[in-house]
Formats: sequence, C-alpha cells, structure tokens
Amino acid sequence: MNIVLLGAPGAGKGTQGQKLVEDCGFAHISTGDLLRAAVKAGSELGVKAKSYMESGQLVPDQLVIDMVKERLDSDDANKGFILDGFPRNTAQAVALDSELADMGRDLDAALLVSVPDEAVVARLSSRRTCKSCGYTAPAGTDTCPRCEGEMYQRDDDKAETIQHRLDTYHTQTAPLIEYYKGHSILKEVDGNRPVDEVYADVKDLLNL
Repeated sequence: MNIVLLGAPGAGKGTQGQKLVEDCGFAHISTGDLLRAAVKAGSELGVKAKSYMESGQLVPDQLVIDMVKERLDSDDANKGFILDGFPRNTAQAVALDSELADMGRDLDAALLVSVPDEAVVARLSSRRTCKSCGYTAPAGTDTCPRCEGEMYQRDDDKAETIQHRLDTYHTQTAPLIEYYKGHSILKEVDGNRPVDEVYADVKDLLNL
C-alpha cells in the first residue's frame, strides 16, 4: 500500500506513520530525512540541495522529487511506502503523480490526521526536547528519561512560532486535502484522541 500522510504540524501523523511502518513493514519516506542524508553523504543530489539550504533558499520541487523518486526505487519501498512531509502543495502532488505513473505505481490513500488548531498549539507548546538526544516529553520533565540530558523548549514549540507554522500549513498544504478528495483517495481520521484509538481507526480506514 502506498500512502501520503497529511496533517498540521503536531497533529500526530508521524506517530501514526511509525506505527504503520512497525506493523506493516512499509518504507517510511521523510523528505527532511532524505535531504539530511543526501547532504551528509555528499551525493550529487545532496550537493545541489546543500547549495540552496546554505543560502537560505527553499530546495526546488524537482530536486526534492528526484530524491523521493530515487528512494522509491529502493527494494524496501516495493512492498509499500508512507510519504511524510511531501507533497507540501498541489504542484508537488501533480508532479508526484506523474513520477509514480512513469514507475507504474500509484497512491492508494492520502491519510489526513485532523486536529483543531487550538489543540495543536496546546500540544506542541507543552513539549520539551532533550538537548543531547532529541527525546521529547511533556512540560515539567526537566531531565531526559532516556539519557538524563537537559530538557528545553525549542523555538519551534513556542506558541507564536506554532501559529505561524499553522498559518503556513493552511495556506500551502491544506489545499492538498481538496486535491486528494477529488481523486477519491482521502481518508480522514480524528487525531484529537489517544494514540491507540486513532491508530485503530487508521487501520480500519486503510483496511489493514
């Protein structure tokens, strides 16, 4: 099964995607991870991406698509994949559909984890991150339970920054909901509940 994950930052789509990966063996494809890995490896695509990133520019859509396409050619993606963080807009969605068609593949579902903005702000602003290992925990956790490192609040998890990220999401990414609804593959789940309840519904929606 080939799936695109949709949802606002902090909606919990990454958590649901990871559970699907663990249970079903799908390849988890995060464009952020792909970019970082390509830059670190010094690949041809990574060198190109690094030049944009270092100058503060957005990495061009086609370069991201080329990275995704390269990743989709991997053996583990043949049994199914979950795209997390891509596409971010309808132009990228159209390009993705075209590339998949060239590969003789298509998307089975666009899974939307839906959470109200106020819940996202409350959820993310109460999150603390370990300076040493990146582990996340609720506010009030001063010492990392994994490595005993110092916990702090990232700038990304401050209320004003979260609202800006949500505004960007609604402007650029939310139109994807209509795009995939028009393709009759949108599956929406209420993400404002305990993780296991959400996951049970996800499996039902995807017939897993």
